[in-house]
Parts: sequence; structure tokens; C-alpha cells
Amino acid sequence: MARPTSKKELLTMSQKNYELLTGFIDSLSEELRNREFNKGTMNRNIRDVLAHLHQWHVMLLDWYTAGLKGIKPDIPSKGYTWKTTPELNKRIWENCQTTDLKKIRKALDKTHSEVLELIKKHSENDLFEKKKYKWTGSTSIAAYLISATSSHYDWALKLIKKGLK
Repeated sequence: MARPTSKKELLTMSQKNYELLTGFIDSLSEELRNREFNKGTMNRNIRDVLAHLHQWHVMLLDWYTAGLKGIKPDIPSKGYTWKTTPELNKRIWENCQTTDLKKIRKALDKTHSEVLELIKKHSENDLFEKKKYKWTGSTSIAAYLISATSSHYDWALKLIKKGLK
């Protein structure tokens, strides 16, 4: 999948991939939506995958809010580094085990909309210029947004399809 290189592409691909993901899930029977995946993945069902996406949205929104206040956010999360992302993802998985799919889906719909609104309020230059915001380090805010939206939705859809085979 090509990575967006403009604001328009970022919005379009984020929404398109979200609709592909949620459309696929909505097309499944209740039984399939709640079925455990084949072994081999940490995310064992659709709920786990959607909770993962939602929590990464929440983290991104927290980074953005802190960064705008001039605070250096804990990226990816307090106590974790990019090298320890697997442990962070395991914590996300553990924390979602008592939440049902409908609640996770509603939360994901909300944060997806919040992230799209964040994208809309920035110019293309604001989104794609590297080092524009101190909190993004040497990269652009778009790099974070792409990872949390279009690319992540594509990953999620592939994982769900593979898990249900």
C-alpha cells in the first residue's frame, strides 16, 4: 500500500481504509465477529484488533495535546520505547480483555473521527514538514498520523482476514 504524501491523500486513504475495515467487520455474522482467531497472533479476535487501533489513536491524541502545550510526550507511552512496542501492545491487549466488541467499536469510531478532525485542521505543510513540531523529533506529524490511520487500518484488515481463515 502506498503511503499518503499529501493532506488530501491522507484524509482519503484514512477514511477509505477505515471503511474497508469496518465494512468487512459489519458484513460478518455475529458468530464470526466474536470468533477466536487461529493461533499465532497476540490479538486473538476482532475486539483485540480494534482495541489496539483505538489505544494507538488515544496515544497519538495524547502526544499531540502534550506537544502543543510544549510538553515532551512519552512516545510511545510512559515506560516504553519503540524497541519495547511489543510489550506495550501486550499491555493494550491485556487491558481490553474485559471490554466487549460493541464498546470498543464505538470508542474506535470516536477516536477515528477525532484523528481525522486533527488532520483537517492542519495545512499540508504543517502535516508533512519534518521537524515542524518539536515533539515529533526528526519526522513529521504526518508520519505519526499515517501510522495510526491508513497504514494501521490496512494492517488490521489483513490480520482479521488471516485470523478468520
